[in-house]
Amino acid sequence: MIVRFGYVAMSTVIDNASPSKTMTLKTFNGIADREAAIRKLETIAGDNLHNTLRLLRHNVGNDIQVYRFSSKLIPLATHESLSDWNPFEALREPFAAVGEYVKEHGLRVSFHPDHFTVLSTPRPEVLKSSIRDLNHHVAMFDAMGLDARAKNNIHVGGAYGDKPSAGARFRENVAALPERIKQRLTFENDDKTFNATETLELCEALGIPMVLDIHHQWVNNEGESPAELWPRILATWQTPYAQADSPVDDPLPPKIHASSPKSASDPRGHADHVIVLPLLEFLRSIAPITDRVDVMLEAKLKDGALFALMEDLARYQGDGVEILDGASVRINP
Repeated sequence: MIVRFGYVAMSTVIDNASPSKTMTLKTFNGIADREAAIRKLETIAGDNLHNTLRLLRHNVGNDIQVYRFSSKLIPLATHESLSDWNPFEALREPFAAVGEYVKEHGLRVSFHPDHFTVLSTPRPEVLKSSIRDLNHHVAMFDAMGLDARAKNNIHVGGAYGDKPSAGARFRENVAALPERIKQRLTFENDDKTFNATETLELCEALGIPMVLDIHHQWVNNEGESPAELWPRILATWQTPYAQADSPVDDPLPPKIHASSPKSASDPRGHADHVIVLPLLEFLRSIAPITDRVDVMLEAKLKDGALFALMEDLARYQGDGVEILDGASVRINP
């Protein structure tokens, strides 16, 4: 099984390369000339895209093929007071440059819309803003010229005191989404509410692929091991939505999230690094039935944690681990 490792948004290795510079609404409203304020937003977004491209070059230079974009590329993009603003024409060239680089190097990229994007909500206004946010993320992929292999990963959301009703509402709301949104979706189990089994059932019902977060599963489960669920999770990556725009001879691999508990007193928090053995044990358990898997590391040290993990994995060479390059390994069952 070939395993590729990636990281989330920010680098702790490259200086001054934040893709998430922002402006508050208060600052925006404090600029008397609204057009000038909008130009400032577009300048900040242009800097974010420039830094994104810098990070992608850094990734390619270090063999990192899996990366999650910052959702904050365009400050205030979905705020209601700026609903008349379309930033994409002004940012057409930097978005296109990022997309061309992704396609040129065959990178796997994604977004993870924030926790305010909730499709299990009972509140119509929250649902409306959640769909607006998903549309915005799809629009960013479209501006990059990226097809449906680039996914938006979300959690199921809150239970609101009645988890069965919340799950049914989520299922109904997802089913009603436009196809252009659904074909880019993946669902992830969370660490407090919808566990891996419950999330998997929704993925199976809706034909949407599941991203298994093994850390979340460790702290929120029904007594099952993550490996027990893996055959069913793997099957969700064979659906039409999962493989939209993927060539038959190059299917999109399943993806998991990996991190380690921050401490015994804070088991849900993410540590700076990823402890190698629990992750390696899981990868070994799924290797007999899995050809490829991509692992998004959610450690606090970002790419620094990835490089440290590769050093740790190198110590297991000859013990079923083969280092392929700077960010991928082969796990032999």
